[in-house]
Amino acid sequence: MARKTTKVRIVSCADDPRAAGKTGRIVDEVPPGELTQGRWTVKVDAFLIGDVLCNGSELRESS
Repeated sequence: MARKTTKVRIVSCADDPRAAGKTGRIVDEVPPGELTQGRWTVKVDAFLIGDVLCNGSELRESS
């Protein structure tokens, strides 16, 4: 799903539910592995929410 600059909409996020409904950018350079338990690192476009870890099923590509 992801490239370093892929813009996504966060449908839900177990890591931080406040991120649901927000947009962000995937910051991973490679597909997620064991360190992140298969989750993507997303930089959320919100001031008070830091980077979150989301499963691919919690993300949708955004334009």
